[in-house]
Amino acid sequence: MDEIKDSFDNYLESHYISRSNWLRAAVLGANDGILSTASLAIGVAAASGTREPIVLATLAGLVAGALSMAAGEYVSVSSQTDIEKADIEREKAELKEMPDLELNRLAEIYEKRGLKKATAMIVAKELSAKDALGAHIRDELGINEISQAKPMQAAFASGSAFTVGGTLPLIVTLFLPLRNMEYSLYGFALFFLIVLGAMAAKTGGSSVVKAIVRITFWGTMAMGLTAIVGYLFGVNI
Repeated sequence: MDEIKDSFDNYLESHYISRSNWLRAAVLGANDGILSTASLAIGVAAASGTREPIVLATLAGLVAGALSMAAGEYVSVSSQTDIEKADIEREKAELKEMPDLELNRLAEIYEKRGLKKATAMIVAKELSAKDALGAHIRDELGINEISQAKPMQAAFASGSAFTVGGTLPLIVTLFLPLRNMEYSLYGFALFFLIVLGAMAAKTGGSSVVKAIVRITFWGTMAMGLTAIVGYLFGVNI
């Protein structure tokens, strides 16, 4: 019996969808932290002949970006939570006002998923008898524990990841030679992005190669365009 339980637990652990909410926020934060601060530093480095403006711009971008990322995640995910709560309240009212219609609607959902009409109605009745609202939230609205929005979790994951990601280019601006700083920043930022892409893919159980190619391409585009702007409009400071 213990072996069966262990096998079932291992089966559940082999799926990664439960990590999707915090992983999405963390990857977005770290990627943006590396990319935005490195791009900002490259743009300033391309226009500056001294280290101080580069470091100050990178530090300012890091602090502002981390706070903005955390606040943005919290607000956007909170909006999703508000929509979910409103739909749940609407579903509660519909179950009170028209229970028969809601039961038929639930049965139709199961029928579309492949159950015979009679079987679908039996399943709908049994689930409704146990927890009608829970059945409708899960199967009609598509809200469950895994997909449910968590504003604080998303804000913390995104803000923390941005801080970690943004600190890496800052370290480069502090310690690497000023000569050709923009090229050093690009090289290290690209390396950091590749490591991030590989780690995210590994954590999420997806293709490492696809993640690296995607993150490398868009990272190069962003940093390259920022460097061009720095060269075109920059002045020595």
